[in-house]
Amino acid sequence: MSEIKTVAVIGAGTMGSGIAHVFARSGFRVLLCDVEQRFLDRAVGQIRINLGREAAKGKLAEVDVEAAIARITLTTDRESLAIADFAVEAATERFELKAEIFHTLDRFLPAGAILATNTSSISITRLAALTGRPRDVIGMHFFNPVPVMTLVEVIRGLATSNETFAAVRDLAIRLGKTPVEVNDAPGFVSNRVLMPLINEAAYTVMEGVATAEAVDQVFKLGMAHPMGPLTLADFIGLDVCVDILRVLHEGHGNPRFAPCPLLVRMVDAGWLGRKSGRGFYKYEK
Repeated sequence: MSEIKTVAVIGAGTMGSGIAHVFARSGFRVLLCDVEQRFLDRAVGQIRINLGREAAKGKLAEVDVEAAIARITLTTDRESLAIADFAVEAATERFELKAEIFHTLDRFLPAGAILATNTSSISITRLAALTGRPRDVIGMHFFNPVPVMTLVEVIRGLATSNETFAAVRDLAIRLGKTPVEVNDAPGFVSNRVLMPLINEAAYTVMEGVATAEAVDQVFKLGMAHPMGPLTLADFIGLDVCVDILRVLHEGHGNPRFAPCPLLVRMVDAGWLGRKSGRGFYKYEK
């Protein structure tokens, strides 16, 4: 397994741009890939803003902002990713989309390159089985906002080798993150525990037990959570929460994971949380 110097990040949304940010800031060459140039331009603009904020706080020098940006190459051509030593997929939480990306990465990336996914709930083992290199497939689950949050769940698939796990664990440390080893199961640890909490909080609102504000206040004041579960759901995206709950429901076969009807209706209405301007709360776009 060669030294990781060039990293491909597939998906330039909130998570993908955050992942590209931390790799570029840490000195890696980054190939940021998405299906349209406008998504890439928006991502690099946000990365520049976020790096500027870090410089303003004294976390890095102004000169390092431009140096980090210069290490990012934008591309819509997946064949150009063939020079990468490591790839991390950060696309929408849909198995069919991730499966198509993994087929492509397996075809284009050199033998020995690690294929990682930032999935928050989908089976690593199932994705790995779609490739000719299941030993080199692993979960690397970052948390939002990626430049700020220190945790990375490093998830072993059934076939993930010890060498692949060690390389990704060490890579997370080089990024200034704290890796936590987790075995493959729907939702892993973070979302297996978090999503039923958010789901039950939504039920308390749907059933008229309390308002969203009251639910969140109980958790902030009574459990010392920095934000309540419904504020957090808005931050994550209610569509993402519903997608993860459906993966949990299908994977575990347990009705307690079925998404609350209120969450489903809100997503159907386009009330996705902070990113759409309305969820359990209203936001200025």
